[in-house]
Amino acid sequence: MSTLEVYARRARARGWWRDGLEASIYLVAAVGVAFFIASGGLLTTAPRDYAYGMGRVAGIVAAVLVLTQITLISRAPFVERAFGHDRAAAVHTRIGKVAFILMLVHVALIVVVSAQYDGRSVLAQTAAFWDLGWFMVAAQAGLGLFTIVVATSLVAVRSRWRYERWHLVHLLVYLAIAAVVPHQFLEGSTFRGAGAAWWFWLALYTVAIGSFVIFRLVRPLVMMARHDLRVAAVEPEPDGSTSIVMTGRDLDRLGARPGQFMLWRFLDRERWTQAHPWSLSRAPRPDSLRITVKPSGDASTRLAHVAVGTRVLAEGPLGIFSEVSRTAPAAVLLASGIGVTPIRAMLEEVDGPCTVVLRVRSRAEAPLLDEVAALAHERGAELVVVEGPRGAGWGTAAGETLASLVPEVAERDVYVCGPLAWADAVEADARAAGVPGHAIHRERFGW
Repeated sequence: MSTLEVYARRARARGWWRDGLEASIYLVAAVGVAFFIASGGLLTTAPRDYAYGMGRVAGIVAAVLVLTQITLISRAPFVERAFGHDRAAAVHTRIGKVAFILMLVHVALIVVVSAQYDGRSVLAQTAAFWDLGWFMVAAQAGLGLFTIVVATSLVAVRSRWRYERWHLVHLLVYLAIAAVVPHQFLEGSTFRGAGAAWWFWLALYTVAIGSFVIFRLVRPLVMMARHDLRVAAVEPEPDGSTSIVMTGRDLDRLGARPGQFMLWRFLDRERWTQAHPWSLSRAPRPDSLRITVKPSGDASTRLAHVAVGTRVLAEGPLGIFSEVSRTAPAAVLLASGIGVTPIRAMLEEVDGPCTVVLRVRSRAEAPLLDEVAALAHERGAELVVVEGPRGAGWGTAAGETLASLVPEVAERDVYVCGPLAWADAVEADARAAGVPGHAIHRERFGW
């Protein structure tokens, strides 16, 4: 089998797996609604009963979407390998908006129709639900917490907050889920008893919450105990960035690939509450890992002062920004600024013809430039340094394009890592040059 056939077969397999996971969302929602219908939920002739039934359907679909959100952000390997971390996070955010709208529809229809049945006002009916039990009070509190999380996730609000504060508030969503779940099993007529619907929903909650607990909470602690990752060296780089070398046991068992990133938590008094995504800046070794960080914020600036010997809790590896996403025998690796770190790591294992394009304001400010140049020479890759003040596109005022720098770019995979606006410009240029969308690879660390 030729190299091209291997890449094509691997891409098809990943595509089928990704499409299957996406299709399962609709299938699970359809099964949940089918159980509701089978229980007699729509056996009525009164219009307001239909409205009540549609409110319950909205709640069922909202529950499925919330469980999907938990699974997508659980960092489970079967999700990471199919979507990649950035796409999983993007789908998680998009689904969350739909889920919240459906929650509001669910609550509005249930409350309004119930108020009509009982001859109460909407406010009186809302309070009347408290008589059903503590689980209804908890469900209303959960909706309030969901509202807070959604409001703080809006771009207009989120852009004004530091990540750490936003993330702390965002953790309320897990408390909200815990508050909402009991009313589904204790009050929803579809779920009473131990019938097929009850077991169906129990299985869904077990898979979603189980994945979160295992891969977000248990696995990092197991990794820390197994690999004993610690800071071994803090190395200032000529451009002002800092490389952190960490050593440990059997690090090859992590399964990390050049180009991937991990979430790093340095367990000292100053940093133990914060986890940040940084890419490996060289290929992982059996006894060491390295990241390189540019001082661009409080966390990255303070990291230059982390003490040697500090224990490290790492989650991952994450993302498919690596050789596993290749679709063609040749590649173009593009980086700007500290986005060079995964590109430098990928150079250690890249196969086939390869062109590396680095966008820098000056060579003195370019992180790891000497290492990239040495690796490119060793691997037989072409290195192009686009140097100078910012131009109208992704390059300089000279107006560089991918097609002019790499004439056969349409037949290659294009890997892009750098600031968001710059990477958007590179992607647009790649598409204009004829590179298909599936051959353009990015990893977005936005939140």
